[in-house]
Amino acid sequence: MESDLDLLSLDKQFCFSLYSASLAMTKAYKPLLEKIGLTYPQYLVMLVLWQHDDILVKDIGEALFLDSGTLTPLLKRMESAALITRQRDSKDERQVRITLTPNGKTLKETAQMIPVQLLCASGQSTETLMQLRSQLAQIRDGLNTRH
Repeated sequence: MESDLDLLSLDKQFCFSLYSASLAMTKAYKPLLEKIGLTYPQYLVMLVLWQHDDILVKDIGEALFLDSGTLTPLLKRMESAALITRQRDSKDERQVRITLTPNGKTLKETAQMIPVQLLCASGQSTETLMQLRSQLAQIRDGLNTRH
């Protein structure tokens, strides 16, 4: 039987493995995203918008698990960089609608190779990463339903 102290060993913590892998992933993305003028959080927003343009801030927040307080300053910077436009929704003035600008749409072409470059940098197969992604989504969803 393991002692309580062993259970608190850093190398046995799933959360630390996940955290340190996330830091390594973000670090690997940084030089690739700097070339196209995006931060990692901005890249995530762009991924949502490249898939579903002209959507509400709340929809972006739901997709990324972020609140509007976190998204608003990020979106303002993206608007200043001429990647998106923000405007009040015509059906509900309380909502803000986000639309890609032509620059934001064009940036998608430049970003096309980033996932491939990260796959290569990981040293893992596509199949392995897709299985891991699925498992992590299950863990995330399980944790979110319990809170």
